[in-house]
Amino acid sequence: MAWHRAHLLYTRRRHLDVLGCIAAASLLVSCGTGIEVTERVTDKDVRKAISKVDNQEKVITLDAFYDSVPAWKAGKRFWVADDQLRLLFAHSSDYDIDTVTLAGRELSYVGYDTGGIYDNRNTVNLRFSDGNNLYVYRTGKTIGDFGRSFSIPMLIDMDMVDHVARQVTGKDYYIRTGIWYDRQTEQMMDGRHFIKVHIDNVLPGNAVLPLRVHFTTADDNKQAMVWMSDNASTMLGRSFDALFVAADPRLAYPEISDENWERIKRAQVAVGMTKEECRLAMGNPKRISENPEQGGMREYWYYDGGAYLFFMNGLLSQFRR
Repeated sequence: MAWHRAHLLYTRRRHLDVLGCIAAASLLVSCGTGIEVTERVTDKDVRKAISKVDNQEKVITLDAFYDSVPAWKAGKRFWVADDQLRLLFAHSSDYDIDTVTLAGRELSYVGYDTGGIYDNRNTVNLRFSDGNNLYVYRTGKTIGDFGRSFSIPMLIDMDMVDHVARQVTGKDYYIRTGIWYDRQTEQMMDGRHFIKVHIDNVLPGNAVLPLRVHFTTADDNKQAMVWMSDNASTMLGRSFDALFVAADPRLAYPEISDENWERIKRAQVAVGMTKEECRLAMGNPKRISENPEQGGMREYWYYDGGAYLFFMNGLLSQFRR
């Protein structure tokens, strides 16, 4: 279908930066070192190379939001994340579907009818309004087919957004990601992790990550945002508990010097840092190569984009970012 192809192209183009920061790669990226690596290691093998895990941090679990079509009331609000949504609606003589512009606007749920027949079943047509036009989405489902996970692509349930906002807005947390975005331009900006931030608001996001979390840093009042998934999303690594933590992570690592902790917050490494410090700064590696030699253990950690860390006897000896 045309809308499906358009949605896929949008997803790949708009969110390449986000997806590149999520653990999804399965192949080793060559670093040009000429070093042969061992067979692919498992997550368990990676964890063995790290002396401490994050279980000392207090994980935040938000109440999940569930809703279903039979429970929808007239006036329920939805945010349009992409103009390609128009390709999902049935054609109408009241407007030209090719020129409709809906992105960044709200639609109100009007109700449904069962005017369609599919596989000898009465199927549901959902109706939405922007105040001027009526848009019909043909679900192909009977009213009994709808589960709690039903959603319409590129349409964000504002009840879900408000549900998350009520739980976190106005509270202080420690951010776990340095992948920040400018609130106005939505362009990626320099960020830090493991620092205290104040949650200012939660707003509708985009077609892939339906939530935007606005925050202000506690130390220098810098404003930024992160994209976040909801409880129905299959996007790994972008849930609230993956992005924020309640307790100060610094307290779990008293053995790390202040100088190295500043490097860690900025995702920087330096020769002489331990594997644990490097893991905190750069995250878990995609692959590990261990080569025992007479002088000790040589170990390579490989990351996406050709980055690698080279350890000698447990300390960082060489790296490429």
